[in-house]
Amino acid sequence: MRKPCSLAVLFAFLFSVGALLAQTASSDACSDPAEAAKIVNPVKPTADSLAQGKKYYGYDCAMCHGATGNGKGEVDTGDKMPDFTNATAMKEKADGQMFCSLKSGHGHMPKENIRQTPNELWNLVNYVRSLSK
Repeated sequence: MRKPCSLAVLFAFLFSVGALLAQTASSDACSDPAEAAKIVNPVKPTADSLAQGKKYYGYDCAMCHGATGNGKGEVDTGDKMPDFTNATAMKEKADGQMFCSLKSGHGHMPKENIRQTPNELWNLVNYVRSLSK
């Protein structure tokens, strides 16, 4: 009777350590801008991906970044907002950098990793990327 309980505790401990190591590894890539730029977007910009990204953009981003992504939202944070509709400027920003800004926060922008899964953050990156086309 004692062995199954001990095995369950050991399994739970190992699972927790593995999850912590995986979280730390992804956080490390976002802490280094050069490494963040190398992160490849694993989510294709399908119609479903863009629709979900648009939904989250409307909830979380448009108030500061503008409904069209032009950087002229209703909330003035005191920061100069990027113009997501400017194709030239958007080419300079890698998908991994945008993902890390969403995940970790940037300036007045809060972390989004608590409310959204990595897949949903990539959908948001896809939608923001589509604003410059």
